[in-house]
Amino acid sequence: MKKALVLGASGGMGYALVHELVARGIETVAFARTREKLEKLFGHMEQVTIISGDVYQVEDVKEAGRGVEVIFHTVSVPYHEWEKGHPTIMRNVVEAAAANCSKIVLIDNIYAYGRGNGQPITEEYPKRPHTKKGNIRLQIDHMAKDAHRQGIPALIVHFPDFYGPNATNTLLSYTLESMVAGKKAAFVGNQNVKREYIFTPDGAKATVELALREDAYGQNWNIPGYGVISGREIISIVKEITGYSRKVGTIGRGMITLAGLFSRMMWEVREMMYLTEEPVVLSGAKYEKHIGPLPKTSYEEGIRQTLSFMKGVRT
Repeated sequence: MKKALVLGASGGMGYALVHELVARGIETVAFARTREKLEKLFGHMEQVTIISGDVYQVEDVKEAGRGVEVIFHTVSVPYHEWEKGHPTIMRNVVEAAAANCSKIVLIDNIYAYGRGNGQPITEEYPKRPHTKKGNIRLQIDHMAKDAHRQGIPALIVHFPDFYGPNATNTLLSYTLESMVAGKKAAFVGNQNVKREYIFTPDGAKATVELALREDAYGQNWNIPGYGVISGREIISIVKEITGYSRKVGTIGRGMITLAGLFSRMMWEVREMMYLTEEPVVLSGAKYEKHIGPLPKTSYEEGIRQTLSFMKGVRT
């Protein structure tokens, strides 16, 4: 791979992918809606071409994809826009890949798997989503697989919740940002339940490694985090690093439901709260068997780097 396009480059995984691609000497096109933000994030990087545009406009995506070998689709959409937004964007990605003879790497989450069974989920686990957003993600997965069958190489990478430098708009970032700022903080979900998070630079390393291998296409790949960790353990790590001494509250399903009566966005969060109560944990056995050891940064180090980035943004 000599040149790649990262759609949604200003987001958490997009940001990590741009840095990983550049670190491997790959010319990279960073695409997002806001040029100012792209300039702030990547303006100092010689191997990065910045293109601002609208991912809902297929011609913008096609133009950004000229001459690239792989299109990394990392675009996030506000929950209340998922139903129309995600299928439209995926159609544009497929059309752009077809026009430019590019491959597709789809960054996906765990929603399509639905409820877990208490064991690490492999790629063979049946996708039986029970939520609206899970069904939308399954629809996008099918679109990627259809594209592959039609001759456009595509692979799908499933991740747990993100955290890492520039990974904002996540449930965990809500807690971390408040603690870094010394403000009143709260953790979304039961603090005693152990859940899984992926450090975005680790996810980017694994994803690029897959994208470089021809035999990885046409498949789903699960990329787990550094084991499971409880909210209390995360809060303890953050307090140790920052000196934060205030009590961190809990935001449960009831509070989310109440807030949802006044906010469409919070109402959409409500149906995904099951993941904070019955976590879905991924198995990385397939990756380790066919590719090699998974990149795994400890939560202590990953949180330290994440907080350091947050502090830099604030100052």
